[in-house]
Amino acid sequence: MLILFKNIKELLQVRESHIAYIAGEEMKKLPKIDNAYLLIEDTIIKDFGPMTQCPNPENTTVVDASGCVVLPTWVDSHTHLVYAGDRVQEFADRINGLSYEEIAERGGGILNSAKRLNETSEDEIYEQSKKRLEEIIKLGTGAVEIKSGYGLTTEGELKMLRVIKRLKENYDLPIKATFLGAHAFPAEYKTDHQAYIDLMLNEMLPEIAKENLADYIDAFLETGYFSVDETIQIMKAGKQYGLTPKIHVNQFTAINGIQACVENGALSVDHLEIVTDEDIAVLKESNTMPVALPSCSYFISIPYTPARRMIDSGLPLALATDYNPGTTPSGNMNFVVATACIKMKMTPEEAINAATLNAAYAMGIENETGTISRGKKANVMMTKPVTSFYQIPYEFGSVLIDKVMINGMFIE
Repeated sequence: MLILFKNIKELLQVRESHIAYIAGEEMKKLPKIDNAYLLIEDTIIKDFGPMTQCPNPENTTVVDASGCVVLPTWVDSHTHLVYAGDRVQEFADRINGLSYEEIAERGGGILNSAKRLNETSEDEIYEQSKKRLEEIIKLGTGAVEIKSGYGLTTEGELKMLRVIKRLKENYDLPIKATFLGAHAFPAEYKTDHQAYIDLMLNEMLPEIAKENLADYIDAFLETGYFSVDETIQIMKAGKQYGLTPKIHVNQFTAINGIQACVENGALSVDHLEIVTDEDIAVLKESNTMPVALPSCSYFISIPYTPARRMIDSGLPLALATDYNPGTTPSGNMNFVVATACIKMKMTPEEAINAATLNAAYAMGIENETGTISRGKKANVMMTKPVTSFYQIPYEFGSVLIDKVMINGMFIE
């Protein structure tokens, strides 16, 4: 089946040759073709170019994209969208003055979600989660990473990962699963961290590997959660089972966690609201992708990742939502891109590069998606008529995405 987009006002993120990611000054460059065409054959990108060279194949479905922007679908490389219920009360508690740490100390936060999840059936969690997945696809997300971490028991973690596996089986977009048993210490292990780590490494990990339930391993490397040494132990154990680290780090404090992640081959380090000069120096000598989660900073009023300083220092940067019930109950990548521009002073070009090409690298799928390139998955989206692609972050409260295509099929 052939689908031809014609008269595209701006075709964005056009890459003739493969590139894994971009950094520093290169992030300011977003290659595009004005007045373009894009040809899709079955599930892949077949061809593209200026309208002056537009082909006219037979038996083709034509989409008139006059006035519209076409670009790769968003890649969301950091989410927790599989969960049970919500944490609406904590939202009100924060407004009334309680901090994230104070809510956690009262049994809220991650432990609250863990209690809910362990009380909810796998089928019900799947039903709740698939609705969230369908919503973000309609908003333009064409690839997503999903973490466990609200089980904090062997059965709970396996239940979450099995739900992610069902989503993978039932939806065509690339989905990666991350084992995040090291999200928090259950109350019964509060004074015996090693006992919980042993449970993860000796009971959870072997079963996860046996059922082939995860692609990556994660830990909340943070003061009051998992220490640097504890996280190193977890990363090394995960790698023995073929799970590459993708680590939460530097959300509230900088405790030399980034260096440990880089030394242990982390694909990405995520959050980075606090970044030191030493962290930047370590990342510059690595292939680890820094990932910013601006809608989390927006929602719980913490500092934003210092994107300007990082990019100007020559680093790459990716963007993701952190979609979760406690600190970012939204999977809207359009809002993430807009917030990165408005609050982190990223240019629209940088933000789109961070949410497509670099995000695909942070998810390990840069060979499949993230750019308009021949042979890549036909995961693309088309805006409503706009003056330019700058309108996507400019109209931060509007949904300008009109059509979303996953694997060559339009999403209804």
